[in-house]
Amino acid sequence: MNVLRTLILALSLAVAGEVAAQTYPDHTIRILVGFTPGSATDVSARVFAQRLSEIWSVPVTVENVPGGGGSVAAERVARSAPDGYTLYWGANGAMTINPSLQPSPSFDPARDLAPIARLLVAPSILAVNNDVPAKTVAELIALAKAQPGKLSCASPGTGTPQHIACEVFKRQAGIEIVHVPYRGANFTDVIGGRVTMTFQNAGAILPTVREGKLRPLAMTALARSPNMPDYPTMIEAGVADFDVTSWFGLLGPVGTPAPIIAKLHEQATAIVSQADLREKYSLIGLDVVTDPPDAFADIIRADIARWAKVIKDAGIKPTE
Repeated sequence: MNVLRTLILALSLAVAGEVAAQTYPDHTIRILVGFTPGSATDVSARVFAQRLSEIWSVPVTVENVPGGGGSVAAERVARSAPDGYTLYWGANGAMTINPSLQPSPSFDPARDLAPIARLLVAPSILAVNNDVPAKTVAELIALAKAQPGKLSCASPGTGTPQHIACEVFKRQAGIEIVHVPYRGANFTDVIGGRVTMTFQNAGAILPTVREGKLRPLAMTALARSPNMPDYPTMIEAGVADFDVTSWFGLLGPVGTPAPIIAKLHEQATAIVSQADLREKYSLIGLDVVTDPPDAFADIIRADIARWAKVIKDAGIKPTE
């Protein structure tokens, strides 16, 4: 009898989901962003939201809910009604790094959020002060080995993907450098020579690099970015198994009907694939990807496990 009731309930939910998807959306969609206006997360979300609103002829608003490295917004979405009208523009810091930094996380992003589509990938760039004698990553590693603990690496903050990149660089290259966390994309001390190097989101640092104020050495993705084809990867530069990128994707609360998730995925991937949006995203250092829900879920789980090991091995603490 219990099995029959479960089957009836499952069938009822499926039918209800199909019905809801037929009229979805019929009112305002809210997309929550866990960072302040003007950040890469915010800008990329607003470009997407404007186009989604135009296509679906409903208001699509972006709400900034900063705090906890993006976790406050993620948790708010996780606790929202699973109807497709409250969504999360997720960045991998909040989704896959923060869970290992928080001593008592109040929610589990892999359990409490439903992946819809991973849409954008943002490699970081390793750049050094122009007076640093190293012209390549290999020369930078040799310089660091000759002066253990003397070189420093700036990042936008503890627990950011760029901080993780510093730690992976230390581990993979067998060097000792000092991590210097800032609040956001601040690399003026690298330009001024007070810090040796930095890993920064490509969108944030590209203008400075192109102006010649810093020397770029490599980028952090597995393959060269189509938007920056002249920059070698860290692997090409001789650092094995180096893949540390930022990504952005669309998620909703667990329990969102599958037909609505499918409808959102289809429209979201179509939007970011449009030529003019690809161009807009390329200008801020973002490469378009179109991972479906299952693949996106696998990426989230794999990244959580991978960064948990890096964080543990490096002894990273949230108050560092």
